[in-house]
Amino acid sequence: MEEIIRQLEEKRDAARLGGGQKRIDAQHAKGKLTARERIEFLLDEDSFEEWDMFVEHDCTDFGMENNKVPGDGVVTGYGTINGRPVFVFSQDFTVFGGSLSAAHARKICKVMEQAMKVGAPVIGLNDSGGARIQEGVASLGGYADVFQLNVLASGVVPQISMIMGPCAGGAVYSPSMTDFIFMVKDSSYMFVTGPEVVKTVTNEDVTQEELGGAMTHTSRSGVADKAFMDDVEALTQLRRFMGFVPSNNREKAPVKPTADPANRPEMSLDTLVPKNPNKPYDMKELIFKVVDEGDFFETQPEYAANIITGFGRIEGHPVGIVANQPMVLAGCLDISSSIKAARFVRFCDAFNIPLVTFVDVPGFLPGTSQEYGGIIKHGAKLLYAYAEATVPKVTVVTRKAYGGAYDVMSSKHLRGDVNYAWPNAEIAVMGAKGAVEIIFRADRDDPEKIQARTDEYQQKFANPFVASAKGFVDDIIRPHNTRPRLARALRMLRNKKLDNPWKKHGNIPL
Repeated sequence: MEEIIRQLEEKRDAARLGGGQKRIDAQHAKGKLTARERIEFLLDEDSFEEWDMFVEHDCTDFGMENNKVPGDGVVTGYGTINGRPVFVFSQDFTVFGGSLSAAHARKICKVMEQAMKVGAPVIGLNDSGGARIQEGVASLGGYADVFQLNVLASGVVPQISMIMGPCAGGAVYSPSMTDFIFMVKDSSYMFVTGPEVVKTVTNEDVTQEELGGAMTHTSRSGVADKAFMDDVEALTQLRRFMGFVPSNNREKAPVKPTADPANRPEMSLDTLVPKNPNKPYDMKELIFKVVDEGDFFETQPEYAANIITGFGRIEGHPVGIVANQPMVLAGCLDISSSIKAARFVRFCDAFNIPLVTFVDVPGFLPGTSQEYGGIIKHGAKLLYAYAEATVPKVTVVTRKAYGGAYDVMSSKHLRGDVNYAWPNAEIAVMGAKGAVEIIFRADRDDPEKIQARTDEYQQKFANPFVASAKGFVDDIIRPHNTRPRLARALRMLRNKKLDNPWKKHGNIPL
């Protein structure tokens, strides 16, 4: 027995050492934590239960039979974050560059399958050079097995990817199918083909950072949701993020006690919207002032900034927030913002998170680049997402809600549960000036007549009263009462039940 225990401890020590002290030191020299250090930092203290510590690859080509490391380049298991169970895998770059073998993939698949059985989130800490070339198609098969489970787990348990090093080639498609992707600045990157291949095929000179770095994917491609300064900040913020999402699709998100009164008025909101309808204001100010304690976790803050998405709490209950941002493109909807918001709305709906929508939208962004780029189909994605959603939906029109964009932004017609408008809200087909120039074309050359007609249209339609008279707006509320009214509405909707017609799945316009 003693001999077996001695051998066991030796194997444990070898597994914990990964690729050896020299490679661990190299990882630290890059400002990166090791795979095990990341798990220890992410999970509650002493909560991690490791699985498959002694798994080794079974490759016998290219001398690999003489090069085996217990764990095979990935640490897997489960633990807790703030007392709630999560499953985690953390790729170890010190072992074969974190490359994925068939055995490595089986370890990941095992924790994903178990997570679905027990209803707990899956968190992947990615730091891998890609498929293990020595194994050939077996490693590719391992990737496909992981991809299949990503699809099966989608909408069942939250899947979060934290890219903490390289993620290239086929490896990128697993994170891309998870719900959120976070990255670390200057040390993580994602791309399908690397700079060398790009140079060979297209003759473009591009660095790894330019091609697939954190700033590229959070500001230009929209692939990633947020970038953090280093491993420590990334894992700290990931712990914070997990407090906003439920464990699975059958539960509600965790409630966090708050001392922030639900009936707290915010008088400064009465002067948030400028008197000049063409002057912008920062919609984030409204969000920070209505959520509990100003705690708002924004997603994709650097991408498609004309729409804001993120998580906050009201009365301790998490809500998903979608808001037009007048500071960027006047808050117009375009291709990028429609896709960004649609994906966020669908996540919230899949995981029972109520939606709060703040509307100030003058319409869809005009122009040939938008039309040629397919704004019709991409804009329909957001419409589809809101129309399909069965979670509680509360909408506040703060200023403009024009044209088809009014419909799209969680209007009453898309089964909005409670729809409010501020007194200065303008709900109409279009702005007064444009409408008058179309309706009264004959008077275009008479400025006085056009101005009189514009004033008439403004008084008749550029207010919330027509929509309210038709029941499209449930109430016109004072801006300073926005938080109390949202809290009441969400409290009333807490046990809402709504089922869509049975179907295998809808055909969202992709």
